Amino acid sequence: MNAGHHDAAWRHPDARPGGVIDPAHFIDLARTAERGHFDSLFLADGLALLGDARWNTVGGFEPLTLLAALSAVTERIGLIATVSTTFHEPYTVARAFASLDHLSAGRAGWNIVTSGNPAESRNFGYASHPEHARRYARADEFLEVVRKLWDSWEDDAIVLDRRAGRWTAEGSVRPIDHHGEHFRVAGPLNVPRPPQGHPLLVQAGSSRDGREFAARHAEAVFTAQQTLGDALAFARDLRSRLARHGRPADALRILPGLCPILGSTEAEARALEEELTALQIPEYGLAQLSGMLGTDLTGLPLDGPLPPLPDERRINGNKSRFELVAELVRRENPTIREVIARLGGGRGHRVVAGTPEGIADTIEEWFRAGAADGFNIMPPILPTGLADFVDHVVPILVRRGLFRADYGSRTLRGHYGLPRPAGRRHGDRREDQAAAASGAGPAVLPTGVGG
Repeated sequence: MNAGHHDAAWRHPDARPGGVIDPAHFIDLARTAERGHFDSLFLADGLALLGDARWNTVGGFEPLTLLAALSAVTERIGLIATVSTTFHEPYTVARAFASLDHLSAGRAGWNIVTSGNPAESRNFGYASHPEHARRYARADEFLEVVRKLWDSWEDDAIVLDRRAGRWTAEGSVRPIDHHGEHFRVAGPLNVPRPPQGHPLLVQAGSSRDGREFAARHAEAVFTAQQTLGDALAFARDLRSRLARHGRPADALRILPGLCPILGSTEAEARALEEELTALQIPEYGLAQLSGMLGTDLTGLPLDGPLPPLPDERRINGNKSRFELVAELVRRENPTIREVIARLGGGRGHRVVAGTPEGIADTIEEWFRAGAADGFNIMPPILPTGLADFVDHVVPILVRRGLFRADYGSRTLRGHYGLPRPAGRRHGDRREDQAAAASGAGPAVLPTGVGG
């Protein structure tokens, strides 16, 4: 998140607010994370200027472009980009991620979102924001098409036979001829099958529709959970849905967001947290909160309570974030100013201020309880918050046997302990050739998700 995950990070002297458009800033972050043997670098994204540019370092690089550059200066760390299924087309997305997977030698991941912000619709000519369930229905078919395109080349399609004049084996590259409700795509893809078979599929929605989508498709889930109890309930619910889609319980990794505010002592950590809160710009936080709750809070007293919130069924944006904030309000009855302060560090993700040992304790507790398979670390200030985590928390996790001391794999799937999806087999090719000879045409490509 550019200068850091706290919405006031850019005002802190340790931040690099100019890094939003400085490749060197992101190269430094990627190399620091790789030094800490992190699984991946995960880039959020939106297709609108999210937030008022007067008050924060909003905007920046398109994520796939940036990750392509970072693939050249890193060797092991995974590279995950957020791309929407609502405002893109399957062919271009399949092509871009296949390209990134080849460029990085098997380190690409796709964070699949359906875009909850109406401002994004306005940038693509929509008269209104597509309805929540409709966005997920489109996303389902989008994933089907993308996987077919990745599988439109056999793994060993390229034979490079100069003598015979053959670049690919007969029948090893073929159309997909997809005809669905949302898409008509002929194929094949114009990029060979990715090194990972399919780039890792990540999903970041925790609404009812989002959970069902994750159970069908996701291999990693990025979620916002405030309490251990909520995180356990989410993990149990999500894993219970997998069997209905023919998937084992270990087919995906659950990764809550965690914003660690570190200090050498508890008092030092609390002081940094208070310093960041004091740097918040109330107008920015109020606009952000209004968007999360689907309620215009402009003009309301900051030290007063929130007004009655709309029913969750009326929310057409990010339903899971609305539910999380609404539950926080019901549980604690805070003032508007207090909610803005609570959300400043992680916009709904868990914020923990403490010593390296205390942060490691939280991570261990959630992991051993089964609430998390890992965490998406969201440093409040960049680059210092990431460097502090790598230098002071990671060694504790390694000593406790909770984290790797070195990379054991070269692919992102390998880091997550997930299998490579099988592609088309030679038998499939012979069946297609027999079908073609009989006039039956090509068979439908397999579309199963790894795991």
